[in-house]
Amino acid sequence: MAWLLVSNLSTMKIKSYIPRTIVNLTIPLIFGLTLLFLWEVLTRGLGVPSILLPPPSQIGVRIANSLPILAADFQQTFLKAVLFGYVVGCATGFAIAIVVDRSPFMRKGLMPIGNLVAALPIVGMAPIMVMWFGFDWQSKAAVVIVMTFFPMLVNTVAGLSTAGHMERDLMRTYASNYWQTLFKLRLPAALPFIFNALKINSTLALIGAIVAEFFGTPIVGMGFRISTEVGRMNVDMVWAEIAMAALAGSLFYGLVALIERRLTFWHPSYR
Repeated sequence: MAWLLVSNLSTMKIKSYIPRTIVNLTIPLIFGLTLLFLWEVLTRGLGVPSILLPPPSQIGVRIANSLPILAADFQQTFLKAVLFGYVVGCATGFAIAIVVDRSPFMRKGLMPIGNLVAALPIVGMAPIMVMWFGFDWQSKAAVVIVMTFFPMLVNTVAGLSTAGHMERDLMRTYASNYWQTLFKLRLPAALPFIFNALKINSTLALIGAIVAEFFGTPIVGMGFRISTEVGRMNVDMVWAEIAMAALAGSLFYGLVALIERRLTFWHPSYR
């Protein structure tokens, strides 16, 4: 029944904005609730041990009973390490991309190194950052900065080169200088690439901070809680942390996508 309902809703042609938005939000909601229902039925009906896969109801009870702990972990990991590292990493990558765009030497010298560093495994960087910046959230923010810097750098440099030659010639006929061309033509044309990097980094930042907490952290944080509760066989608490991380990451990604929609409404993909 849920499959039939979602199928019918997805094929509806609604012209009004508000009803169409409600339908677009209802479809994934029904689909997600259906998956949770099947998860509950299968784990209960087949007698799956909770140490392997607890049912959603047990995870929900754990979330309700552990709100202070989850709130402290969320503040330590997301509000401190993730947000700080995300803002600094993306802003630095964007600023360096402007410098690289003006310097062919920097473009040919820095970009290959950037691709090399971007391929480094996080499990190799995290222990080094912990030794450099300590066990608190600063070391996790440093990991996030490294992980988000190069996607922003590469995408911004690629986006700045998308403006066509005809548009650039037109700007030159208006006697525009470099900065006028940059702000009025090239940066608007690069916005889809920049937001693509922002969306990629919104998930990378959370993953990087959680994994970095496996290698040293105070007695608080999502990654610390996951590693500790796995050792104690409290799998429902592990799933509660996973659910909170998934919700925070999804909302963060959705916020960036909403801002992108507002600023790039002119792009052909939205027309």
